[in-house]
Amino acid sequence: MSRHEASPTTVQPAGNHRPNACCFCWCCCCSCSWNEDRERAWRASRETKLETIPNCEACTKPTPEEVRGWAQCFDKLMKSPAGRNVFREFLRTEYSEENMLFWLACEELKTECNKHSIDEKAKMIYEDYISILSPKEVSLDSRVREVINRKMQEPSSHTFDDAQLQIYTLMHRDSYPRFLNSAIYKSLLQSVSRSSSES
Repeated sequence: MSRHEASPTTVQPAGNHRPNACCFCWCCCCSCSWNEDRERAWRASRETKLETIPNCEACTKPTPEEVRGWAQCFDKLMKSPAGRNVFREFLRTEYSEENMLFWLACEELKTECNKHSIDEKAKMIYEDYISILSPKEVSLDSRVREVINRKMQEPSSHTFDDAQLQIYTLMHRDSYPRFLNSAIYKSLLQSVSRSSSES
């Protein structure tokens, strides 16, 4: 039975008066009302932790040369705070903003030296982006997930390096070409070119 199929027989736990409860399990293997309630509560509890990731990075207005450079090389785009902001805006339209958020969280983790902070941030990243229970779960292969699960027993600032590289590659190959053809990028390019020629 796949994890998305509910059991054909309805199990009603003793003392549970929920009309649509279909199982005893605490995981998200079925789409019963109990799991929906759990997910709503879980999302609400995660909001405070997600606030630690900035909505947008502080940056200066990019020059026309910088914006044109983003089309030449994905690395240039990702090394520019302004570029990451615009790319993140594009990813949001494709419902894949979690890829950039995960990448940024990994970058932030790498700057940590304090063991307690590393443990806390690694746990937060795992819960927000790796856990199958997370609505912001990023797409990783099973090998990388196994590596992370082993490393989480003793997290370090490089626990998610393999996963970060996989998501970086995914954004490069999948989202980046569409970003360059998007209205978001083209209108920004026109805007900075126009303001440059006017000054």
